Amino acid sequence: MIRNAVVAEARCWIGTPYHHQASCRGTGCDCLGLVRGVWRALYGAEPETPPPYPVRHPAGEALMVPALGRWLIEIPRDKAMAGDVLVFSWRHSQPARHCGIQSAGHHFIHAHSRRAVAETRLTPWWRRHCLAAFSFPESDSSWAS
Repeated sequence: MIRNAVVAEARCWIGTPYHHQASCRGTGCDCLGLVRGVWRALYGAEPETPPPYPVRHPAGEALMVPALGRWLIEIPRDKAMAGDVLVFSWRHSQPARHCGIQSAGHHFIHAHSRRAVAETRLTPWWRRHCLAAFSFPESDSSWAS
């Protein structure tokens, strides 16, 4: 099942230092880079590479949510399970600024600014700030059209 493979691969990234717009396990990644790296490990080449973006991208959600939606499958936030990608906003009135991969129980794996990739408790604060959720496809053929 793809969900188990996603969580297993994401856990291999734990300890990878934060590096803005990078996506290299053990060397550096940001939150989107973690998702991109997991994709590459499971499916091969990414369908597309995101354009360069500043650390505090003013278009936030305009970049992250549509990009993820082009290669992942959007699902209702309350249906997210281990192996799904969660997208967060720091404030309800702001666009998406962060993402991570839900893992077992109430935890998720993410790359947070100035910290290494870690598995963190998915507290009520994080759940309140979740804007969207996506699932990885069961096979890479579901995005190739």
